[in-house]
Amino acid sequence: MSMQVSIREGESQESLLRRFQRMVQTSGVLREAKVYRHFVSRGEKERMKAQKSARRRRRQMNTGQR
Repeated sequence: MSMQVSIREGESQESLLRRFQRMVQTSGVLREAKVYRHFVSRGEKERMKAQKSARRRRRQMNTGQR
């Protein structure tokens, strides 16, 4: 995915950099890169999914929601 930011008339480099960083954050490029940083086997994905589900259930039971 190619991202491009062009400088506006009278815009400083700092504001250009901030605009670019905000664009990267909103597009989710970094989040997607984190997912593919390490290889995760199918079994490990299932274990992580089960752990996340268990945490969610425990949190709901502790707050009284069902």
